[in-house]
Amino acid sequence: MRTALVYHEEMTAARLLWEDPEYVSLLRGTQALGTEELRALSGQYDAVYFHPSTFHCARLAAGAALQLVDAVLTGAAHNGLALVRPPGHHSQRAAASGFCVFNNVALAAKHAQQRHGLHRILIVDWDVHHGQGTQYIFEDDPSVLYFSWHRYEHGRFWPYLRESDADAIGRGQGRGFTVNLPWNQVGMGNADYMAAFLHVLLPVAFEFDPELVLISAGFDSAIGDPEGQMQATPECFAHLTQLLQVLAGGRVCAVLEGGYHLESLSQSVCMVVKALLGDPAPPLSGPMVPQHSALESIQSVRAAQAPHWTSLRQQGSSPILSSSTWSPEERPSPVSPGGPKFEAAEAQTSAVLSSLLDQLHLHPTPPVRTAVALTALDAALVLPPEVLLQEGSAPQEETQAWARLYKALAQDTAFIALGKVLHLLNGILDGQVSSGIATTPAIAVTLEVAISHGLSHRAQRVLCVAMGQLDRPPDLTSDGRTLWLSIRGKEAAALSTFHVSVPLPGTTGGFLSCILALVLPLAYGFQPDLVLVVLGPAHGLQDPQAALLAALLRGPAGGRVLVLVEQESPSQLVGVLGRVLHGEAPPILGPFSMASPEDLQALIHLRGQLEAQWKMLQVAAPS
Repeated sequence: MRTALVYHEEMTAARLLWEDPEYVSLLRGTQALGTEELRALSGQYDAVYFHPSTFHCARLAAGAALQLVDAVLTGAAHNGLALVRPPGHHSQRAAASGFCVFNNVALAAKHAQQRHGLHRILIVDWDVHHGQGTQYIFEDDPSVLYFSWHRYEHGRFWPYLRESDADAIGRGQGRGFTVNLPWNQVGMGNADYMAAFLHVLLPVAFEFDPELVLISAGFDSAIGDPEGQMQATPECFAHLTQLLQVLAGGRVCAVLEGGYHLESLSQSVCMVVKALLGDPAPPLSGPMVPQHSALESIQSVRAAQAPHWTSLRQQGSSPILSSSTWSPEERPSPVSPGGPKFEAAEAQTSAVLSSLLDQLHLHPTPPVRTAVALTALDAALVLPPEVLLQEGSAPQEETQAWARLYKALAQDTAFIALGKVLHLLNGILDGQVSSGIATTPAIAVTLEVAISHGLSHRAQRVLCVAMGQLDRPPDLTSDGRTLWLSIRGKEAAALSTFHVSVPLPGTTGGFLSCILALVLPLAYGFQPDLVLVVLGPAHGLQDPQAALLAALLRGPAGGRVLVLVEQESPSQLVGVLGRVLHGEAPPILGPFSMASPEDLQALIHLRGQLEAQWKMLQVAAPS
């Protein structure tokens, strides 16, 4: 089973792991209470409303989370989503809170530790409310890394806690393993969420190297939700899920938390399920420019966490901002249903969600997710059975028209390879194939043809990530339609806004910083229609590095990725690339090692040159 959607009545048998049997006994007793007794008991907690069925439903929710973890960690499923209510992340060990009775995700983490012997678990809480219950449970536990972004507004938004701010980083041995990213304004959108992942969560997560990723998947952080009042569109949650799937060997368990706008909630959940199934995420809509307030929050959390994480220190941390002005007495007014502000928000949400559905109708998921075009079949090549081994070729006259421009393509093997590349590229551009890999004996000139062909057939913007000894084509225009990014260049240089070169870092930490702090921000900021990844002569990448790069670059162009490799490339490399483009998790990179001073300086130098044009590179608010 690839992805599990978990719900079954037998979940009521799940063993609750809390240390407080009195709390469980108290909740069990609610099944026999009358209305007035339930109202009185509810009043002892914050934002809790008990019902005679609450205990049964809460056990189902907790049991679903535990069974999902069992399915993923025993290999019965690669990943999964538990569709549960009531939610759980506000609940503490012996106190219900904020609609939450048992902390489903915290229970799942404890279960993974006790039943399956895990030592490093990442919890990502993207609900719009701070999951204070989860934080309290694990704040002194270095085996659980808890990340939460949440509407905070300097303490004026529920749960009105000082310890929801960026400088709340855990206690004792757990210092640095609580990462709070407070949003101090409403209206955060796709660019803000992606920047938070690229510049805060993912660097720390790769360094932590989790064995399991648990998502407190609340969708009150999506557009239209009256609680969150944020602007992130449903497809953003597919991108966030894809980014998390490169961790922990793809072992990702999402558990539903909040979400109160039914259409936005349903579309966002569908996007997460599609990502878990391996489908490409639709391209992100809207300008990819983080807001000033978001950058202030990112700057604060990076500075607060830098003493505890090498990955944040080595990127150059900004000075910490002064603490938020905590003023919970000045609470924001909720948006009242029926009022003009509510009506305007509803109209905007309806337009955005309708536009997404229209785009999905006009550009449905391609029938072929991944295709491989080889000049010769290698018996040692291992691919998933669903990956298409392409046998077709472009029409002879089309191939000849391009081959006449380049002498190297006139040779038999190169000519045959070119026909296969053009056929595969046409399939990607026409929406019949999502992504592909092609081998060629003439990689440099084939790349030139692929860029020109892409720009003349549907693609408005092409991102080219060139690895190895490959020069930028001399006739490539600088009109903004092509972004050329060379990794393994001789020196770090921004030769223009659309021509960037950086040496290949020699350590895992340096490589990750290059990808997360440079390549992906440029890629998402450019918003390409097509991504070309080229592994040229002496590219220097190990298989896990090449696989991670390809997996992460599935996002920016909606999965439209063509990887070109040399004809002599090992079948093992082609196989691992085929698997990650098909949606499987890349192999683990290996132990984290700090970047060299030279690599760090090169990265900081480049970002300084490019931040003014490429806003997704920013990690601090402009002064």
